[in-house]
Amino acid sequence: MLGTRMAAGPFLKRVADELLRLDPAEVQALADLMYEKYLAGKMIFVIGNGGSGSNASHFCEDVGKGTLKLPDDLSDDRKRRFRVLSLTDNTPYLLAWGNDEGFDRVFVEQLKNLASPGDLLIAISGSGNSKNILAAVEWANRNGLSTFGCTGFTGGKLRGLAQKGLHVPLDDMGIVETLHLAAFHWVVDDLHRRISM
Repeated sequence: MLGTRMAAGPFLKRVADELLRLDPAEVQALADLMYEKYLAGKMIFVIGNGGSGSNASHFCEDVGKGTLKLPDDLSDDRKRRFRVLSLTDNTPYLLAWGNDEGFDRVFVEQLKNLASPGDLLIAISGSGNSKNILAAVEWANRNGLSTFGCTGFTGGKLRGLAQKGLHVPLDDMGIVETLHLAAFHWVVDDLHRRISM
């Protein structure tokens, strides 16, 4: 944790420097893939644990609501909206699967209920090695979904398993999660531009 060794000013400068090291093509690839799924009327699922789970929920909310041109889109039932769902948010469902089948199954079992070929799974894991994330991506790859992994550190197994990805090559989980969220905010803005301007 860099913040344990750095004062606020140098820490924030480090975050800014790391943000500029992100590969814009990887961020653009996520926006392009999501727009492709939007045009095709496909579902987008987002998963993550801990801070990455919080980012999954935040990203889902922003895509579902933040891509609309309010208030115009509220009354237009003909307007296509993003079909997006964070699989981190149904606490009783997660607890039931975790208790009865094991925490490694909490995302893949939801996908079995909800996903169809052609849908998109966005998997967020700073380490890239979360077992429940890997199980979900493996299942998605076998069942015709597109997969996009958001990773940090070395990328772990997720970086090679997901079909496309956004990688933050940094060994600090807090900054990794911050940079993922910053990228997600640009993606939402880009999608808003494409569908609502």
